[in-house]
Amino acid sequence: MPAKSRSQQKAAGAALAAKRGERKKSALKGASREMVETMSEAELEELASTPRKGKPEKVGRH
Repeated sequence: MPAKSRSQQKAAGAALAAKRGERKKSALKGASREMVETMSEAELEELASTPRKGKPEKVGRH
């Protein structure tokens, strides 16, 4: 599942770093904090590796 926005991709990258031990989990905020607890490393890697080109900064909820 590719990221739908740049902010989602960035949050996944931060959560992935925490899951790998490269960043403290306590430093995470918002979506990235939830992602690290609920998603596997493979799922986070897939979201984080999505190219940013052509993605909106945020996607609004409808």
